[in-house]
Amino acid sequence: MRIDILCKPDSKGRCDGTVENVREALSRLGVEAEVHTFRDRRKMIDNRVYVVPALLIDDQVRVAGRIPEVEEIVRFIAERPRYLRVVAEVA
Repeated sequence: MRIDILCKPDSKGRCDGTVENVREALSRLGVEAEVHTFRDRRKMIDNRVYVVPALLIDDQVRVAGRIPEVEEIVRFIAERPRYLRVVAEVA
């Protein structure tokens, strides 16, 4: 699973809050994922994101313009087909 967080180069606090919430959600679920933070306007334009922070899970924009709550991120991760497949294999 790949999680990208898009930020403007000059926005620190909101992006750091998003990164903390993503890491907390991953630790609650016990899931490993690649977490990348991009502070690049070109990446924002490529994904058609114009407000930050933006959260992308597997290249799909899930939240833009606000810091998502931990429970909300947990729901987004649990909806992913890859996560459902891993859970089914364990059960």
